[in-house]
Amino acid sequence: MKNFWISFVKRGMVAAWGGPAILCIVWACLWHADTMQKLEMGEAILSVASSLVMAFIAGGISVIYQLEQLPKAMAALIQMAVLYVDYLGIYLLNGWLPLNAIPVFTLIFAAGFAAIWAMIYLYVKRTVSDLNEKIKR
Repeated sequence: MKNFWISFVKRGMVAAWGGPAILCIVWACLWHADTMQKLEMGEAILSVASSLVMAFIAGGISVIYQLEQLPKAMAALIQMAVLYVDYLGIYLLNGWLPLNAIPVFTLIFAAGFAAIWAMIYLYVKRTVSDLNEKIKR
């Protein structure tokens, strides 16, 4: 279990820079489109810090698939739950998502997560099939 948390922290640290970087890209696009409002310093600090935490958790939770005794479907459900709570919590904390939009967010999140995993599953299935064909020859 110690290795799990060490890997979690390492992966989280690798991914953590991505949150603030993506936030700055979004801000730059909104500013360029002339739709960005002026931010208070506290709001900017909260946004950058919370996007760092969000990316850290999102990157770290991928280590769940290294737990060999955990079925992959259960690992995917745990990852989905952690990401959902992570994203929803940060979005609500920053005021990026109104409370009445939670059901829509939930549907979009579930559909996006399912679509991404369906693509990964199909890719892996095809790759394994191709490798099995090569082995047979």
